[in-house]
Amino acid sequence: MKASHVRKLIKPIENAYSEMFSGRVYRVGKGAVSVRNHSGEAQVTVVGVHGFLENHCYFTQAYEAPTTELILLTCSNYHIPVNGMTPETPHWEVPIKHLEGTIEYDACILNQALANLPTTRNIRIHGHSRGGAVILEAMNQWPELYEDVEVVLEAPVLPQAKIHALVTTLLEPVSHGMWPWLIRLINSAPSSAYGQTFFGKMNPRKKQLLSNLFSATKDHLTIVRNIEDIMDWMERTDTSVYNNIRHGTFLIPAVDRILDRTAMLASARHSPTTMRIIETEAPSHFITLDSKEWLPSLETLPVASQG
Repeated sequence: MKASHVRKLIKPIENAYSEMFSGRVYRVGKGAVSVRNHSGEAQVTVVGVHGFLENHCYFTQAYEAPTTELILLTCSNYHIPVNGMTPETPHWEVPIKHLEGTIEYDACILNQALANLPTTRNIRIHGHSRGGAVILEAMNQWPELYEDVEVVLEAPVLPQAKIHALVTTLLEPVSHGMWPWLIRLINSAPSSAYGQTFFGKMNPRKKQLLSNLFSATKDHLTIVRNIEDIMDWMERTDTSVYNNIRHGTFLIPAVDRILDRTAMLASARHSPTTMRIIETEAPSHFITLDSKEWLPSLETLPVASQG
C-alpha cells in the first residue's frame, strides 16, 4: 500500500456510539474485553465476538439474564463502546505477534479472554459475521481451550466462502486512496439509501446499532485491512478448521446481502455432525437484531463433563 494512502487512512475516526455499561473493561493488545456485572450467581458464560464495523453492543440485549456472565470482545483498533470506563491492563495479558486488524490478531484476544475470564464451566461463544472467523481461527490456535465450549456462528465468515456479489461489485473499483472519500460519502448519505438493501427490514435496535457503522473503527486503515483480510482468510483457510469444533450451531439467514449465503451453507456442511445448521427466516445478515427467537436456548448448554 502506498505511503500516501496509508497517511490518508490513519486519520483518526471519532467514536460515535456508546452505551451505559456496568462491569470491567480490560485492554488486551490493541483490543479490549469487557465483562458485564451480573446480579445473580453466574450459571452460564457467553463470550460475544462482534462482526466487521460492529461493536459489542450487538449482543447485550440478546443475553440479559441476571445469571448470564457476559464477556464481550472489542476487536483490534475498534472503539470500545462504553462511556466513563477506564480500561485496566490485566496481569494475564500476553503480547500478540500478529498484525492488528487481522482475524489472527483478534483470535489471540479471544483466546486470552477465554483462558482467563469465565467463572462458569458452561460456556457459549457467539460470533457474528467476521466474529465467526475469529472463533474458528482462535480454535485453530488453541484447540484444547474449546473442548467443552458450545459455539454459535451467526451469518459467519467461513473458510472457502465468499462475500455477496453486490458487495464485491461495490468494492472492486475502490482503490486504497478512495476509501476515506467513499466512507465520507456513505456517512453523508441517509442510511435509508442503502440500508434496506444491505440491512433488510429495520427495527429500532437495528437502526440504533447500524447507523454508526463507519465510525466503529479508530481509523480507515482498519476498515481496509479488515476487508482485505476477510477475503484472504476465506480463500486460504481450509474447512479442516472445523475439526476443532465440539458442538454448536450455525445460524443462516434467509436473505443475506453481505455474505454469499450459498457459499456459507456449502462451507458449513463440511463441519462435524455435532454442529446443527439452522436455516432461519431472518430477513438479513443481522439475525440476532432481527429477532432473538432464532438463538439456541442457553438451557441446552451441556454442563462441562464432570471430571
